[in-house]
Amino acid sequence: MKIAVVGAGGVGGGYGAALAHAGADVTFVARGAHLAAMKADGLRIESPRGDTHLKPTQATEHPAEVGPVDYVLFCVKLWDVESAGAAIKPMIGPNTAVITLQNGVDAHERLIPILGARAVMPGVANISATIAEPGLIRQTGTVMRMVFGEPDGSRSPRAVAFAEMCKKAGIEGVLSEAILTDLWIKFVLLASNAGVMALTRLPVGKLRDDADVNAMFGAAYEEVAAVGRAHGIALPADIVERTFNFNRNAPPHLMASMAVDLLRGNRIELPWLSGKVVELGKKHNVPTPTHALMYAALKPYIMGMPA
Repeated sequence: MKIAVVGAGGVGGGYGAALAHAGADVTFVARGAHLAAMKADGLRIESPRGDTHLKPTQATEHPAEVGPVDYVLFCVKLWDVESAGAAIKPMIGPNTAVITLQNGVDAHERLIPILGARAVMPGVANISATIAEPGLIRQTGTVMRMVFGEPDGSRSPRAVAFAEMCKKAGIEGVLSEAILTDLWIKFVLLASNAGVMALTRLPVGKLRDDADVNAMFGAAYEEVAAVGRAHGIALPADIVERTFNFNRNAPPHLMASMAVDLLRGNRIELPWLSGKVVELGKKHNVPTPTHALMYAALKPYIMGMPA
């Protein structure tokens, strides 16, 4: 099985290393110091699940050097979706599945005009990991789960085969027959937690026992759920309670990736998280005051720390 990982950060690096360790032919598409470190000394994963050192690591900056693959794990940041989508065209064969593992709910929609509907398979990443230093991925907690599926809900041979490969790699690979619902289930959590943790600059363990902050979490979850339902997504009736349960059971030092990026002075994905909630809320006439406030307060940091 030939797999390309586009964006070898915490998500792509974690999944890709596990798949390579299980015998898949994995090439990482990366750049800069991280790429240089992988070429020189391989890719290291530090995780409560066990450490991995993938050496040598197949890595390049140029998708054309990889050629057509069976699967692309598409793990770039949301602002790079269109440019990265155009760049990976040399890797797309007639049956290639590009599994979109971005935060948010629209990456797959944005890729379809570039790669065609046949190539795009929406996915949901459930892993908390970041680049600790070039060539080193550090995972928080032990969850390594990936949900993916064809938009029409069919159990295609390529989706079934990838689920089997995930099992070999120790990844909880879930082949979904309702992937758009799964995207939104995560979005209720992700868009809200990203905003609250970025505003407070604190991990979940410092926030979840504070009644005032919990009220903010709850209001944010309710807004995303209402927008999703207005958008035609069949969300579970208990989605807000489920989302609170995630916070209750999460490792105390877990922090949303957008908050990590903010603290590092990096660009943040706000326009596609709280910004998207506000946009769709206006479209469907659903009030989103909590996300509107978070969007306004964090907007000056979208391109990184203001000068």
